[in-house]
Amino acid sequence: MNILVVGSGGREHAIIWKLAQSSRVSRLYCAPGNGGISELAECIPVSVNNIEGIVEASKQIKADMVVVAPDNPLADGMVNALEDAGIRAFGPRREAALIEASKAFSKNLMKKYYIPTAEYMVFDDSRQAKLYLKDVEYPVVVKADGLALGKGVIICNNPDEAGEAVSNIMEKKQFGDSGSKVVIEEFLEGREVSILAFTDGKTIIPMLSSQDHKRALDGDKGLNTGGMGTFSPSPFYTPDIEKACIEKIFLPTVNALNNEGRTFKGVLYFGLILTEKGPKVLEYNARFGDPETQVLLPLLKNDLVDVFDAVIDGRLHDIKIEWKDEACVCVIMASGGYPGEYRKGFRITGMDEALKDTNVVIFHAGTRRTDGQYYTDGGRVIGVTACGVNIDKARERAYEAVSKINFEGAHYRRDIGLNLHRS
Repeated sequence: MNILVVGSGGREHAIIWKLAQSSRVSRLYCAPGNGGISELAECIPVSVNNIEGIVEASKQIKADMVVVAPDNPLADGMVNALEDAGIRAFGPRREAALIEASKAFSKNLMKKYYIPTAEYMVFDDSRQAKLYLKDVEYPVVVKADGLALGKGVIICNNPDEAGEAVSNIMEKKQFGDSGSKVVIEEFLEGREVSILAFTDGKTIIPMLSSQDHKRALDGDKGLNTGGMGTFSPSPFYTPDIEKACIEKIFLPTVNALNNEGRTFKGVLYFGLILTEKGPKVLEYNARFGDPETQVLLPLLKNDLVDVFDAVIDGRLHDIKIEWKDEACVCVIMASGGYPGEYRKGFRITGMDEALKDTNVVIFHAGTRRTDGQYYTDGGRVIGVTACGVNIDKARERAYEAVSKINFEGAHYRRDIGLNLHRS
């Protein structure tokens, strides 16, 4: 099979890394790809948002399957366009991807179908939103309605912070048109956990649990980022909690989308919080998470092509998903200053030394390759990932590998996967 993966980050590198292990793959392509991906796939210089360009490239390379990984092209209907052109595609169509593309839609869906989530209000007028904020309990969460690169969620501790958040999102258009509406919701306390699930719209098979670390600095301080690291599985996601999530969240969500005429086929991501009153949904994503994918795919035993085929063909019930009895930790090494301003073009050294540990794999997020050397080319640069018999061992290996890698201004958190023992 010829397979094209759309995207250019660590998530896409992890997907291609896993696909490359399949005996069913003849050639791998990525559009546009990055430095690390170029070692496994032929990179095609087409933007992830160029739907016509991706359709045309798919025809030229005679793609048997196109995997659309990022959120924006899914929301814009890339899968629709590919399928309309007779090309098999993995990922939800535009109608189903709305569950991520509009927080107002997803909150209203949960309310209509009694899926547990935080209480909320939606506003399309900043003045009304600010009036509402005068009488709510704090802290409160202000969210841009649309896609915002994982940075459109702001926890506000007082009316001044909340008012500023509304101004930045709705008036100053910090996230562009994604801020035409805001969702204001109650702040929930508890352990967060991410559950990604394969679904063909009929069957849903959850993957292992994982937990992302969004904040830039140790101790969950600093600005929100696209994710500074992750680990799997979560010791807090017990079999009893999983059973409750399947019955009250996962299956009801798939059924709700079907009832709304928005059948979802692909990877459905549930951002959960484990509260005293049970698990609740913080957010949905319509695709593989980043960096959660970097710790989940190394633990997956199945041929990923077989799974993608089953989802596309609506026969996921025929597949038994199997996982290694191990743990995995991913530490993101980012450019200095990320998620704010940062410089690019610094040479990366030490990766060969780090990879001498066969339990370690490095997924490239923002790199370019020139004359056999790697250089930084983004905010999140690489994800250093390691597996072990438990999280402590995986974490030890990941940070040992990180210690061998260098580039100017390298920034990473030192507490990924730390202090996770159940009390």
